[in-house]
Amino acid sequence: MPKKEQKYNNESISMLKGADRVRLRPAVIFGSDGIEGCEHSIFEIISNSIDEAREGYGKEIVITRYGDFSVEVEDHGRGCPVDYNPKEKRYNWELVFCEMYAGGKYNNDEGGSYEYSLGLNGLGLCATQYASEYMDVEIHTGETKYTLHFEHGKNVGGLHKEPSTAKSGTKIRWKPDLQVFTDIHVPVEYYMDILRRQAIVNDGLKFVFRNQNGNRFDTQEFLYAHGIEDYMKEAAGEDALTSVQFWQAERKVRDRVDKPEYKVKMNIALAFSNKKHMTEYYHNSS
Repeated sequence: MPKKEQKYNNESISMLKGADRVRLRPAVIFGSDGIEGCEHSIFEIISNSIDEAREGYGKEIVITRYGDFSVEVEDHGRGCPVDYNPKEKRYNWELVFCEMYAGGKYNNDEGGSYEYSLGLNGLGLCATQYASEYMDVEIHTGETKYTLHFEHGKNVGGLHKEPSTAKSGTKIRWKPDLQVFTDIHVPVEYYMDILRRQAIVNDGLKFVFRNQNGNRFDTQEFLYAHGIEDYMKEAAGEDALTSVQFWQAERKVRDRVDKPEYKVKMNIALAFSNKKHMTEYYHNSS
């Protein structure tokens, strides 16, 4: 017979708070506490930069994989809002980096901050910060430079700001924490695969991947000027039976008759070949 617990009553219930919500249960957010979860956390930061580019802010994203397995993502978007938010009566850096479900991606209608987004809508950046050994943030808005530093899910030193006319954008460097993930040794192949795929589905957006190799950085660029149309031409090769056929559509749809409408975009490319057989699809979270 299994031994009965001595006590289970009203005092037995507890609640995880702050960074512990991710650090003690990373699989709930990232799907795993292993290498897959670590990869997911990295993609969350990359996806925020992609979302900025999709809205027309920035045409290049630089991703650096350092020898100590820390990661840096730099974009030329609008710069993540981190100053005081009178509506919430708090600083936005506290909301964005330290509060779950705080973000600007909940409305994809016309006039919203983001019509389409890859990110976890208020979870990804905060969760990745919580799961980091450290995180350094540098933000330029075109008028102001902001810097933040975090260690093991907690801010150190508050928000620093100074005048700056540098081009707008956000740069984040962090190291996934081995106290959170069982493995942080994300291979080069992971970066190469996701950046190539994101270049395919985000036409005209250049991804620059820098991998530290001793004292040098090996660099590779991913760019498909016409997105899946160029990719299909590349895949079909010169021996295709037909030229690439390409269609685009944009519609408003709903999941159920009583649900609100939302916008979708579709890009379709095909060609016929008797030498190569493949079918691929990409959706918003690809």
